[in-house]
Amino acid sequence: MDEAWLPLGFGVAASAATLLGGAIALRFHQRISLVLGLAAGIVLGVALIDLIPEALSLAAGLYPPRIILACVATGFAAYMLLDRGLAAFGRTAAPWRDHLGPASLTLHSFLDGMGIGLAFQMSPEIGWVLALAVLTHDLADGINTVSLSLTGSRPGLARRWLVVNGLAPLAGVIVGLVVQVPDAMLAPLLGGFAGVFLFIGGCELVPRSRVRDPRLRATVATVGGMVLMLIVTQWAH
Repeated sequence: MDEAWLPLGFGVAASAATLLGGAIALRFHQRISLVLGLAAGIVLGVALIDLIPEALSLAAGLYPPRIILACVATGFAAYMLLDRGLAAFGRTAAPWRDHLGPASLTLHSFLDGMGIGLAFQMSPEIGWVLALAVLTHDLADGINTVSLSLTGSRPGLARRWLVVNGLAPLAGVIVGLVVQVPDAMLAPLLGGFAGVFLFIGGCELVPRSRVRDPRLRATVATVGGMVLMLIVTQWAH
């Protein structure tokens, strides 16, 4: 039981980082175009700089790179079909569609926490490395969750999803400490999430930030978000 306190502590820290990121986004919601632009760059950066390389690394010896990239494409296509399918239902589906993006990010946060729990099962050293990597981008997860909720100008929705996303990493750690996920499933799963994030960043956040503020500063914010994730990922690894 004593060995569980360290990963649980990281789960609490990850939850706190998520809540802090969301609080920052709520505080500056008046500048939502810049927040959306920054969030777009962060989401794209997570997919291109973090998730896809990690999936390819985990797949070494198990799957050829083409299979992992096919998982990326599958995640992109599946999320697009779900998003467009809900949109096709019109107004009756609009409330559900507003929940889709934050729910995807929340599930990712849960899996981050689950990864911490599983890593500490393998060895404390692996657990530390993965936990530090998760902490560095959980702040961005909170920003992204609130940003997606605010695209519909619904601060109440943003706050509720922020609370759920804030609890997700800790819940994931608890689950990760008690269950086993086959190693062969992890790389395809990461690839699928990368595809989802590519759609969220490139097809939702970037266009919305551009529509709200056609000036160059929203685009600069997107580039800045990608550069930030490059720096964070380099530091974490």
